[in-house]
Amino acid sequence: MDCKMVAAMSLWASTGVRTAAAGRLRRTVTAAAAAGCAVALVAGCVEHGAAADSGPAAAEARPGGAKDAGDPAAAVRAAADALVRAGSSLVETSMRMASGGTWVTVTGSGSFDYARRQGELTLVLPRDAAGAEEHKPVTELLTSGALYMKDRGAGVPAGKWVRVDIASLPDGNLVTGGATDPLAAAELLRAAGQVVLVGAETLHGTAVRHLRGVADIARAARVAGPGAQGALAAAARGFAVTRVPFDAWLDAEGRLRRVTEHFTYGAKDGGAAMGGGVGVVSTTDFDGFGAHVSFVMPQGDDIWTGKIVSAS
Repeated sequence: MDCKMVAAMSLWASTGVRTAAAGRLRRTVTAAAAAGCAVALVAGCVEHGAAADSGPAAAEARPGGAKDAGDPAAAVRAAADALVRAGSSLVETSMRMASGGTWVTVTGSGSFDYARRQGELTLVLPRDAAGAEEHKPVTELLTSGALYMKDRGAGVPAGKWVRVDIASLPDGNLVTGGATDPLAAAELLRAAGQVVLVGAETLHGTAVRHLRGVADIARAARVAGPGAQGALAAAARGFAVTRVPFDAWLDAEGRLRRVTEHFTYGAKDGGAAMGGGVGVVSTTDFDGFGAHVSFVMPQGDDIWTGKIVSAS
């Protein structure tokens, strides 16, 4: 199997349409880890997680949403509420996966409505990662219950959409789609613990506080907002390593300006638990708060229901 798996993730998502196919996704990732893809760089992510997870467990009490400048953990846990209050924003995403001593990266850009929990991203796959020299950008619509992808290739006609039930994905679409849902990334921080203030910085001209800690997917599933609980619960069941080291940059209003989360992805049947697993680093940048978010949901004939060829 080709170890350039980051780009393939955005294609694997289509196999999550059926539960049996979701099982194949778990076996594919575990097999890739067992084959030794990206061992050196993945090890760095795992060590980061082990160090960050020492100490008391993250509190499970859901924050009231008020920003507390004197309590870094409370500020991070309230980041999702701050985004919902902001309404919407522009987003840029980057998802990197260790691949044989190098990092393969999928980038994306778009906008997201946090109140309605939906948005649109255009993803650019790395050259050669989809089995050809060039690959058409993939359009993704993110909703609380489903992921829609257009021009995902591999047997799907151009211009057609593939619909994936997020609850059927073993990672809750934290990594499968090639970009982490921006609000899900913030909801994960509700279970933030061991939070420390790295320092005051400037990010794209905005004064921010840089904070670092570790979140737990299982705890986040219990305290997340109603629209995120199902996806995070699926991820808690599917990830062998549920601890997620993170860095978060918050502005003066408590809104996320950037969040970077380190996932170790592998099936619970032994892959990641035995020291394998695939290291994935997901970064989301937030800007242009209040941006207009508008797109048309695919309907009927727009959605491909024929045979889907799995990425190899």
